[in-house]
Amino acid sequence: MAQHFLLSTAARSLSLAKVARMSEEEANNAFQAIRWAETGGKPVCPYCDRDACYTFKARRIFKCKACQKQFSVTSGTIFANRKLPVRDYLLAIAIFVNGAKGYAALQLSRDLDCQYKTAFVLAHKIREAIAAEQTVKERLTGEVEVDGAYFGGHIRPANYRANRVDRRLARHQTGKRRVVVVMRERGGRTSTGVFKTESQSVSHVANSVDHSATIYADEASHWDELHMRFLTKRVNHQHAYSHDGASTNMAESFFSRLRRAEIGTHHHISGRYLAAYATEMAWREDNRRRSNGEQYLTATHAALNHPVSRVWAGYWQRTAQ
Repeated sequence: MAQHFLLSTAARSLSLAKVARMSEEEANNAFQAIRWAETGGKPVCPYCDRDACYTFKARRIFKCKACQKQFSVTSGTIFANRKLPVRDYLLAIAIFVNGAKGYAALQLSRDLDCQYKTAFVLAHKIREAIAAEQTVKERLTGEVEVDGAYFGGHIRPANYRANRVDRRLARHQTGKRRVVVVMRERGGRTSTGVFKTESQSVSHVANSVDHSATIYADEASHWDELHMRFLTKRVNHQHAYSHDGASTNMAESFFSRLRRAEIGTHHHISGRYLAAYATEMAWREDNRRRSNGEQYLTATHAALNHPVSRVWAGYWQRTAQ
């Protein structure tokens, strides 16, 4: 029997110990090589895109010969105005990508020996960066599975059976629950969206999937609208998981990862951040067959090529929690 990829040595190409033992100089050089890979690590001014820059021996900054502005290896990126050492950001990304079901901000704060607020924002900055890479820029094609599931706003069952309520009923909902709708190419890309109800996602699905694609869905009545635009194959889950090649097993696999992240890792996901966590799990699903070293380089490159966040820059100074 062939060994599973995740158990093989090929899946382990990243060592947290090596990243943690990096000096600040080595971390800066690594950041520089990843950010400016197109110029062989030669710094490029983020303000005027010129590559003629001065360097300083006393400080790890650069000065553009054209516009005379100073910048560092993280200037103009999602890590701009950083407070932690550069090595800690590399270590945070390495720890983040190693979490198969996500990584809790509290645990990250302990690993980095920083405040919970710092770890929370840092983790969300990484999510925002990989979300920009994960966002589908072209419509999904081929065979596409579509399904939705509720997340957030969990109501714990009462101790005694007589006091328990049917948590599926509308009158017992807290208003925090949202539907994550996933569109997943078989053997390809994964795209997600968050809506109040599954029926509200129909137009989004229709605009995200190419008209030549075949859509696989369950027997929910709101998916009937897709018959007018696509070739659809449906499966009744009350009778079987799959029938005549029609199934949503790939979509259910995504939900399984997101559900385990919500219950086992984060324990609670707020509705306002649900889209970020859903996109993160889509990224993890799409990259599950790549080594952790490749995932690390991809996430670092995404972070260093993503502009300053409009959501997370100065987050705690603007938003009360």
